[in-house]
Amino acid sequence: MEVAAAYLWPKAHTPHHPNRVELEKIPGYATDDDRWICLIRFLRRYIQEEEETYAVELYHLKFENQAGPREKKMVLFATAITSCPYLHYPKRLSITQQKIRCSSVTSSVSANFDLKSYWSTLREEINQKLDEAIPVKYPAQIYESMRYSVLAKGAKRAPPVMCVAACELLGGNRLAAFPTACALEMVHAASLIHDDLPCMDDDPSRRGKPSNHTVFGMDMAILAGDALFPLGFRHIVTHTPTNLVPETQLLRVINEIARAVGSTGMAAGQFVDLEGPANAIEFIQEKKYGEMGECSAVCGGLLAGANDDELQQLRRYGRAVGILYQVVDDVLEAKSSETDIIDYEKQVEKKKGKSYVGVYGVEKAVKVAADLKAEAKKALEGFEKYGEKVLPLYSFVDYAADRSFSFADQV
Repeated sequence: MEVAAAYLWPKAHTPHHPNRVELEKIPGYATDDDRWICLIRFLRRYIQEEEETYAVELYHLKFENQAGPREKKMVLFATAITSCPYLHYPKRLSITQQKIRCSSVTSSVSANFDLKSYWSTLREEINQKLDEAIPVKYPAQIYESMRYSVLAKGAKRAPPVMCVAACELLGGNRLAAFPTACALEMVHAASLIHDDLPCMDDDPSRRGKPSNHTVFGMDMAILAGDALFPLGFRHIVTHTPTNLVPETQLLRVINEIARAVGSTGMAAGQFVDLEGPANAIEFIQEKKYGEMGECSAVCGGLLAGANDDELQQLRRYGRAVGILYQVVDDVLEAKSSETDIIDYEKQVEKKKGKSYVGVYGVEKAVKVAADLKAEAKKALEGFEKYGEKVLPLYSFVDYAADRSFSFADQV
């Protein structure tokens, strides 16, 4: 793999389109419009937290000795450096300003709960445990590839945090939940590695950095994903305190994760996303995104000894939050692209995968998000008897809908 770097200096705003980003093309790097897709996608997805000025670095990655037209493409990848006066990108509206509301359920129940502090504390603990769980051994390259995705800066750790919150809600011990929480993140990372592959979603970047296969190659990315799935299951078995969780419960946890990622879960959703019709969007969203949310909440409940009724409510809750998060992501992306730049991208990219916005438009997607928010909060009503312990899960719903904070200052 040959790697070369070049700086890209964007033009100033045009007077007729004050929010438009004009990109100065560099001879030899921008002769093919497809090569600009990653940069445009990066600007839309990752420069969103604050109104700021940026400089842009453009990296040119050339892959050689690989078969197939897609693999022969040169991939562009951009990173942003703050406080350099070369690019001004407008601050994106919060989801609440975009009228994704839930009229039937108020968000005041979680208004006084500091979710960011709660989440950040758990995130630090989980990051440390993940670091310890994947030491570099022989052969080093596969472990480095695994660590690259699992320990990636910018990862929110939503599945493991939801698992811990559900466990603590029902009186479980946080220490009992950590091994499963780490396993969920390993499985989640593995699914993202595989999703980004050229034969799947064909995404050269993830969380503002090159995807795993962009750095390590497709062969190593496939192996890293394959290794992370069983490592997650093994971590549950070897690290969960047996004095806190009976073995029968651990078997149910492992079964739940296997169901969520297998041929009736995320794998099915990915297949239909690639090959199925557009009107299968509900099935796709439920399987690709709802399953991980559902699995995270249910595993937390299982570790705490939840009864069948409680597990069913956690199942409804987690599924709704998982889908809600993705639908809001799609709406935010569409809303942030209401400039000429989105018209440009539509002309040059045939995007793989399906979304509510892509199939039904923003207006219906906003309504779907509101319904999902209501459904998630409705599922928690039976847990209000536990008092403040339910607040983290309520707050997750509000965060999924409005993205009221970020972890940008912590990565």
